[in-house]
Amino acid sequence: MSTSHPHRLVLVSNRLPFNAKVADGNVQFGEVAGGLATGLGAFLDSYKFHFPRSEDHLWVGWPGSTIEETYREEVRQRATTEHHAYPVFLSEADMENFYLGFCNKTIWPLFHYFPSYTVYRDDYWAQYEHVNELFSKTLVDVVREGDAVWIQDYHLMLLPSLLRKHFPRTPIGFFLHIPFPSYEIFRLLPLRWRRGILEGLLGADLVGFHTHEYTHHFLQSVLRILGYDHSLGQIILPNRVVKADTFPMGIDYQRFVSASANPQTESEKQELRKAVGEAKVVLSVDRLDYSKGILNRLEAYELLLRLSPELRGKVVLIMVVVPSRIGVDQYELMKKQVEEYVGKINGEFGTIGWTPVIYQYKLLSLNLLVAMYGIADVALVTPLRDGMNLIAKEYIASRTDGMGVLIVSEMAGAAKELGEALIINPNDRVEIANVLKEGLEMPVPEQVRRNRTMQHRLKRYDVTRWASDFLAELTATKTIQEKLNAKLLEPTNADAILQSYRRATARLLLLDYDGTLTPLVRRPDLATPSLAILDLLKKLSENHTSVVLISGRDRGTLESWFGKLPIGLVAEHGIWLKEPGSVWQAVDIAPPEWKTHLLPVFEQYADRLPGASVEEKGHSIVWHYRAADPEQAQLLAAELTDRLLNFAANKNIQVLQGNKVVEARPAGVNKGLAARHWLATGQYDFVLAVGDDWTDEDLFAVLPEEAYSIRVGVTNTLARFNVTDVQEVTELLELLLSSHGPR
Repeated sequence: MSTSHPHRLVLVSNRLPFNAKVADGNVQFGEVAGGLATGLGAFLDSYKFHFPRSEDHLWVGWPGSTIEETYREEVRQRATTEHHAYPVFLSEADMENFYLGFCNKTIWPLFHYFPSYTVYRDDYWAQYEHVNELFSKTLVDVVREGDAVWIQDYHLMLLPSLLRKHFPRTPIGFFLHIPFPSYEIFRLLPLRWRRGILEGLLGADLVGFHTHEYTHHFLQSVLRILGYDHSLGQIILPNRVVKADTFPMGIDYQRFVSASANPQTESEKQELRKAVGEAKVVLSVDRLDYSKGILNRLEAYELLLRLSPELRGKVVLIMVVVPSRIGVDQYELMKKQVEEYVGKINGEFGTIGWTPVIYQYKLLSLNLLVAMYGIADVALVTPLRDGMNLIAKEYIASRTDGMGVLIVSEMAGAAKELGEALIINPNDRVEIANVLKEGLEMPVPEQVRRNRTMQHRLKRYDVTRWASDFLAELTATKTIQEKLNAKLLEPTNADAILQSYRRATARLLLLDYDGTLTPLVRRPDLATPSLAILDLLKKLSENHTSVVLISGRDRGTLESWFGKLPIGLVAEHGIWLKEPGSVWQAVDIAPPEWKTHLLPVFEQYADRLPGASVEEKGHSIVWHYRAADPEQAQLLAAELTDRLLNFAANKNIQVLQGNKVVEARPAGVNKGLAARHWLATGQYDFVLAVGDDWTDEDLFAVLPEEAYSIRVGVTNTLARFNVTDVQEVTELLELLLSSHGPR
């Protein structure tokens, strides 16, 4: 499809930005409060200004309640016409195990580093799969050619891959709004779950995260669990490229600036100021959640009052806790603990004229929230772990006077962008108490200096810029994919190869073995050729066709596997050649005396890495690490390569780092040289070369212009065409064989 901006943006999230319910036979729509709904709503409002031809959008999600069959069509119609939305209808039972179960009791605690709260239940996972399937079915009905789909958050991590099956060319983006945990935490999920989640996410073209750390964790898990490496965030899958990148979500900056100048906000401010008198205000606003560190905050505030008695009566903590996810056991327990702790502080330190903690458990209107931001001398944002935390950004945006001090946890994504704030560790009560005192005493010019810098940054990188950057990167990733896909072997190209093969009277097939005729395996000795492959090579060679296997393997292995076939063999990437029915001959190179010096080095690195092995060939040495720990292997492969390059600097040795191998071999000898030998010995009117890695590029480079060349895997190559896997190669060769060209 075209890589210009999409005709229509289809946003997909667990919840729609409004509620729909049926009461007394009437369909009623109401607003939903939430960072995602508000932030994306602001982006959609500005969408038409950024992409004038692309102002159409559709938001797909659950409407917030079970809608009976009778009313579904009405809800669908009204959602589409009034809200540019399309509902996914789920029952209470669907939501029970999906949302309250897998999302809230498995993914949420684990991804926020609370493994002891994590519940592992098969029925939760089954329901998570089921709801993702329901979303997929709904999207199949509404997605059109030319749309781009942007899926939001952890509720729908399986959806990109489900959707990809139906829409192979549609741009699909995914954004995770919570942390992606380190591999050590993520691997606590059962293997089929963690594989399912990663494979689900890799159905997207672009996977976005709030911080570089989360992106790194995702790439690390993809490497260690699925075995896919990346280059600058580009994950090379067998049939496509997926990008993982960092996009810190902004806020609707102007909305908070405007709200702070609103007369209603000003009046709320005066009311609040009356209530707290002359006391300095510390503000804490959070959803009720164990990840937010609310109790830590109270403990640190209590410590401040204990250590600094002079502040008693002169400071007040306004603690607003917003109701969240009613029904999760830990939240009910936590609400009780918070309320008891507030009572304890007020009971111990409070006086007739001073309440140390003003506690409210409720949702706030925008004007009241911004009024609270406006009077707060210090905003205390101390989550134990948070994907981003927009409260910190909202506080800075609301302080148009430039005053106020932000204290933010280093465990919040926002801390990466708000370096001028006072950064604390939320587990250190003493540090929080000390920094609170520092914040309360900070001179106004210093407050303004810090805040103006942060405001400038937040204004520049607001929610609209965040979403625009994501969509621009999605378009760019699609462009890269299309460039690579342009070389994919289409049926018309395969037909042209077939016709050319039929017409030819003298044919040459130059074929790699591992990764080309047989899939790559963990240990080289496990790749014994099947009877079907041996039969295919034999029959091809009987059909006016010279077949040559050009491999990196040693000649002993090739002889034992293929020696009885009437085909040419090349071992060690071109060092040894064998014509059909002849004996092995070495190319004219010096004896490999260097091997005695390098073999101990290779063996030392194999000893350091469990799963690695050394293969000594006649003229080369190979260090294999496919079966080893991938991260450790990457580091040691780079280190070994560096040592070998230093040794080879003044010698005629080539060091190559390839597909899970490091190899040292004589310089100037390669598969291209071997191919030249065969090309020079016959007058061929059909040449086809197929390979799967960097060593085959030497082969492709020497082919005549009219030759056909194919690289297995979707990657940059000198070959004319790419195919996605070994199966496509064997299917093509079987097609050639079945064509029965002239004899």
